[in-house]
Amino acid sequence: MLPRHMQRLGRDWIAHWNSSQIFSWNSPVSSCMRWAGHYPWASFPLPVPLDFSANWRLPPFFGPWRQFQNSNWQLDNFTQNSCFHLSNSNMKSEGEEPSTKKRRVSGQHDTLTPEEETSSSSKKEALCLSVVQNEENCTNKRGALQRHWEYFCQHSRTMKVFENKATDQSNNESEAKFDFTVMSYNILSQNLLEDNSHLYKHCRQPLLIWAYRFPNILQEIKQLDADVLCLQEVQEDHYRTEIKSSLESLGYHCEYKMRTGRKPDGCAICFKTSKFSLISSNPVEFFRHDIALLDRDNVGLVLLLQPRFHCKTNAAICIANTHLLYNPRRGDIKLTQLAMLLAEIASVARQKDGTFCPIIICGDFNSVPGSPLHRFIKEGKLNYEGLAIGKVSGQEQFPRGQRILSIPIWPKKLGISQNCVYEIKEQQKEENAGEKMTEAKLDNTEEIVIASEKLSSKLQHNFKLSSVYSHYFPETGIPEVTTCHSRSAVTVDYIFFSAANDDIAAQPGAEDSFNGGLKLLGRLALLTEQDLWTVNGLPNENNSSDHLPLLAEFRLTER
Repeated sequence: MLPRHMQRLGRDWIAHWNSSQIFSWNSPVSSCMRWAGHYPWASFPLPVPLDFSANWRLPPFFGPWRQFQNSNWQLDNFTQNSCFHLSNSNMKSEGEEPSTKKRRVSGQHDTLTPEEETSSSSKKEALCLSVVQNEENCTNKRGALQRHWEYFCQHSRTMKVFENKATDQSNNESEAKFDFTVMSYNILSQNLLEDNSHLYKHCRQPLLIWAYRFPNILQEIKQLDADVLCLQEVQEDHYRTEIKSSLESLGYHCEYKMRTGRKPDGCAICFKTSKFSLISSNPVEFFRHDIALLDRDNVGLVLLLQPRFHCKTNAAICIANTHLLYNPRRGDIKLTQLAMLLAEIASVARQKDGTFCPIIICGDFNSVPGSPLHRFIKEGKLNYEGLAIGKVSGQEQFPRGQRILSIPIWPKKLGISQNCVYEIKEQQKEENAGEKMTEAKLDNTEEIVIASEKLSSKLQHNFKLSSVYSHYFPETGIPEVTTCHSRSAVTVDYIFFSAANDDIAAQPGAEDSFNGGLKLLGRLALLTEQDLWTVNGLPNENNSSDHLPLLAEFRLTER
């Protein structure tokens, strides 16, 4: 039992803190004060009642009560030095699933009333949060991930990477320039985390609750301070109650597209209103009730943004964001979803003179570097004849999907051509080409028929895209990693962009399709799998998603 004056002290503190703030008994002052004071979005239930059981030990700094009572006591001093060990009979072991999920899976009914269940859940979550803060600060905390910026010197045709921005000598003062940063980040939907708990067996359960994860994610976004955010797995209720308002307070305007099925997450694109204004927002739904192939609820979002800077022409930038189907055995669906996204981008980004404005495509493509889907995005063409559906994304070393892709992959009624544009646009283009064809005399009609049959197994697009990342470390050849959990550590997240004509990443023919373009100025370096396991993989104490944020800096130039 505690002395009576200690019990009274605990009651006084609990009464003083209101229910919208969590009292972190042993967090460093930076964490405690940040959550409780500086960030109004951090609303946590109060962890009461507290169990001062026999396991609790009085912190050594207290000393005699009279000495403590007469001292100049400060909350800052208390939180920095104290370390309360709270016993928690409700805590589950690390390997167990959350009790709420067990009930949902087993079909058992809880006897608690809705009000009691909500109250109990809040108390358990708050106690979990208090305990994990206690564990982090009373033991040796694992080191945080170290990522650095890589800047590119682009005045020569040979790429050179520097960690100092001052080495970039590519500035041309005669050009109209507009520099901005873009982030792609899969923030891990809480609903998907709980439905796939087997992927996070390496994590301590308290690290996986949303009340702990969201402040970390938001802090990451604040620190990286991107001008454009492309977020995946944004859960709708969290977006509505916390994420949108938090980002708006940081100066972002947010556009959101929720998935069309039962999964309550989606994609968001958020941009700083000080840098851009919105021209149009175009959601893309990959589900089609009249097409059996397209029975999945993934979505995309395409924005056309106007940079806020003065120049001779009316510049615009097209930003796209998507999260393609995960299933490694359904490459046919993945390619069709990608074609639908590219068709929407082609429609949005096309300008009056027939060229495309600069394009950036972000997202979780659930495909690894070098896979057919990845090569199609970068190279602009793919002959899928004889390709097994399980090999499209390259996710499995020994693909289980052996069925060969059909030719064509999707039915004509989808309204998208093999060039990944809407059929109406394609028909107009073909009519113009047909008028020129009549002027020429073609003798060998048989060869033409054969050629047309071969083209039917070829996908194409006209964007001449480059990837921000190299996917392998040049010194060692070790793969870069964008996601890491209990089952795998691979790259599935990308930022693709249409390179400027004089950029090192530009491809032949780009100058014919684009009006101006984008120069890659720098990127936030990725890590290896070994790097990530030094902090126990993802998520961990500091990084609360199973994906790393990708971040790149671009310069918009005009011809």
